Amino acid sequence: MSKILVADDDRATRHMLKSVLGEAGYEVAVAADGNAALKKLRAGAFDLLLTDVWMPGMNGLELLARLREEPNHPRTIVMTSDDTSEVMLRAIREQAYHYIRKPVDPGAVVELVKDALSAKPSSSPIEVISAVPHWIELLVPCELEAVARITGFMAQIKSELSDEDREHVGFAFRELLTNAIEWGGKLDPNQRVRISYLKTKRMVQYRIADPGMGFRIEDLSHAAVSNPEDDPMLHSEVRKQKGLRPGGYGLFMVRDLVDELLYNEVHNEVVLVKYLTPAS
Repeated sequence: MSKILVADDDRATRHMLKSVLGEAGYEVAVAADGNAALKKLRAGAFDLLLTDVWMPGMNGLELLARLREEPNHPRTIVMTSDDTSEVMLRAIREQAYHYIRKPVDPGAVVELVKDALSAKPSSSPIEVISAVPHWIELLVPCELEAVARITGFMAQIKSELSDEDREHVGFAFRELLTNAIEWGGKLDPNQRVRISYLKTKRMVQYRIADPGMGFRIEDLSHAAVSNPEDDPMLHSEVRKQKGLRPGGYGLFMVRDLVDELLYNEVHNEVVLVKYLTPAS
């Protein structure tokens, strides 16, 4: 049975999480602040830590920093109502596995706990290169497990996008990052994808650079983006011949969900742009 420690100064949250996670089959202990959590972590082994950020004495981010000095420490999910980019990026810097907003949805936290406990150990951490709100830059290991984590973190970044545009940009970013890790990085965790997020007064921009050799659109016969106008389903037959699962619409959809999609010459770097106001 997996052991989980919940650190939160809010008694109601501690009680709720202990009850919900206990019913899901986990052994759960609780702590009211960072100091108490650190003592329990040093006294016994835990598989996962859920910690609030703002607690008296030692806060959750300080707890994460202290845990990095320990020889063995559990994966950590950060819970907070503070959705500033600075807090999120500090959590990434301190090697938090994931980040969830409060108030915590019981069903969502159980699913997140399952994912965190079942994920393979990562050989390389996510590295924060720039952490100012208007310019965020990360180095991400080429592991598919990193995709959900990064898209989850990036979804917390404040912007002036509408909910619909945020959803569209999130899908596009996830699709491009998955391609970069799977095809550019060949799922080699020793390789890194460089991600940049820039926000100006008029737009948000993501840049994804992978370590691969790039590609040519005309070679992607299995993808809808390469279909001729007079045969919009040609790629489906190609996928069937190659024994690939149905699909191939990712890049085609991405192109229609953002305002601009730009590749470098060899196609191993891509920039997607979404305007906050109509371009002149």
